[in-house]
Amino acid sequence: MNIPVNLFTWAMAFLPIIALIILMIQFHWGATEAAAVGLMITVVTGVFLFKAGVTVIAAESAKGIWNALIILIIVWTAILLYQVGDEAKAFLVIRDGMRRLLPNELLLVFAMGWVIESFLQGITGFGVPVAVGAPLLIGIGVHPIWAVIIPLLGQAWGNTFGTLGVAWDSLAMSVNLEAGSKEYLLTAFWTAVFIWFWNVVGGVVVCWFYGKGRAVKKGLAAVMLISLIQGGGQLLLTQVNTTISCFVPSCISLIVILLLGRTRMYKEEWSLKDSPIMNREFTKQEGEELPQGMTLVQAFVPYFLLSAITLIVLTIKPVHDLLGKFQFGFAFPETVTGYGHVNKASSSFSPLSPFTHASFFLLVSSLAGLIYYKKNGWIKEGGTKRVFVKSVSMTMPSGIAVIGLVIMSKIMDGTGQTAVLADGIAKVLGKAYIALVPFVGLLGTFMTGSNMSSNILFGGFQMTTANLLHVNPAAVLGAQSAGGSIGSAVSPSKIILGTTTANILGSEGEVLKRILMVTVPVTIAIGVFLFFMLAI
Repeated sequence: MNIPVNLFTWAMAFLPIIALIILMIQFHWGATEAAAVGLMITVVTGVFLFKAGVTVIAAESAKGIWNALIILIIVWTAILLYQVGDEAKAFLVIRDGMRRLLPNELLLVFAMGWVIESFLQGITGFGVPVAVGAPLLIGIGVHPIWAVIIPLLGQAWGNTFGTLGVAWDSLAMSVNLEAGSKEYLLTAFWTAVFIWFWNVVGGVVVCWFYGKGRAVKKGLAAVMLISLIQGGGQLLLTQVNTTISCFVPSCISLIVILLLGRTRMYKEEWSLKDSPIMNREFTKQEGEELPQGMTLVQAFVPYFLLSAITLIVLTIKPVHDLLGKFQFGFAFPETVTGYGHVNKASSSFSPLSPFTHASFFLLVSSLAGLIYYKKNGWIKEGGTKRVFVKSVSMTMPSGIAVIGLVIMSKIMDGTGQTAVLADGIAKVLGKAYIALVPFVGLLGTFMTGSNMSSNILFGGFQMTTANLLHVNPAAVLGAQSAGGSIGSAVSPSKIILGTTTANILGSEGEVLKRILMVTVPVTIAIGVFLFFMLAI
């Protein structure tokens, strides 16, 4: 590659990213609109400054569209599953059932604001845990502001390997990590290590919010056990199957939190009357009609089915091998820019195996849940149509943004702009840049609202920078995605989802201010650890 690396070419390579940042933060544009501008700038700079011909732009755009479609079918089916439960009012049953099973108020808050959000993030994601969690917490007497803050923290740890691994898959695709390879497993390991640290801190912070030192003392045993299951379980499973590495521990933690409610330490009624997050004048909302005859177990039926299908297909090798035989991808020729930047040919680029893909499990579970709820009379006339219409309308905004960002990322990589960015930073900052790696991941999620998009946008850049600095790329990519997970707690789009369902629109600044007090120190700690591990 003979691309000149100087201040001008570096600035032009950085221009699409800085445009995204300014448009989204300064001018409050949505990711959809900002991505379109970023993509346009990327194409123009790629053609006129980085000497990429029409063939290069077309091939990288096609790759981007294909990768985006693979991601978007997971997004749509995940949201479809949520809409089925919402239409049947299953989440109201879950709220009331958990209230009866957990007499310890701190444990109840932790279960409703952390464990259920983790479970939903493991399956759905894309803001669904926050949208569901805020009204659930308000329903047990939590102040609306805190009812938004706690789910934002609760879902954040699962943002890389949650949604059946969609953000992780995006990272692996963007840097060409081959599933099961040494590099793939090592990157997954470091990602999970950093996320486990974030998981522990977040759990302790929720207790602190509830009642400072007294609550931490009371809840620490529960937090450490749940974190061992969630963070530790995820770490172990990343070395076996990344698709279920968040999903399975989240399911187990949901069972364990209910069992904890029967232990000597937590089975008695306990609360702090002066808890700053609780509204002691709260009364149950009127007009909430629960679905007649639905039990807590029945409310979880689609999720039980999803768990069973996922585990059978992904862990029983003969079944997985049989279903995985059918796969398809598209062939792409080798392309070369005027500066000699080569994109290798591929006979089957990012092949899709539909029957072992996360979207297949989500779709089957959604349809089965729809049939089950409808058969029992919990989804009324016209409900099926509403489920599909809402799921499509909820997917569209993020879908358009994802397509634009993925294409932008592929063109930046294919035209050599990512390489120039990385080379410039490596020459100027040197190994000091390592401390900033998780902040880049956080910034990406803050900008786009998605750890998946952050990994797509910055994954290739982080990989190239790590190689130029001659440091372990697995640890760098792990910090990138962990930073992206932390960033999901301060994502404006997710905060707005929470304030909307909590009926406190306009309070986003207050929510963001309180969460930054948690997320920034954790990100600094990961960056400092990474620097001392790799640079010293």
